[in-house]
Amino acid sequence: MTTEEQLIERYGPLLSLIDLSELLKRSPDGLRISLRSQTEFAEQWNAARRKVGRRVYFRASVVADLIDAA
Repeated sequence: MTTEEQLIERYGPLLSLIDLSELLKRSPDGLRISLRSQTEFAEQWNAARRKVGRRVYFRASVVADLIDAA
């Protein structure tokens, strides 16, 4: 089973910020601050970011690619 399949099975096609922080073992506030900075980490992870209304989600396929690349 691929990383993407595992993420979709557990979280669905979109991960919330809370889901992503749990997956990366970071606090939600710490992750939120990291994603607002001007770093390579923020650029890579913000590529997976999608807004649905006022909520922010992260595409499981892009998250899986970033995890596999690490």
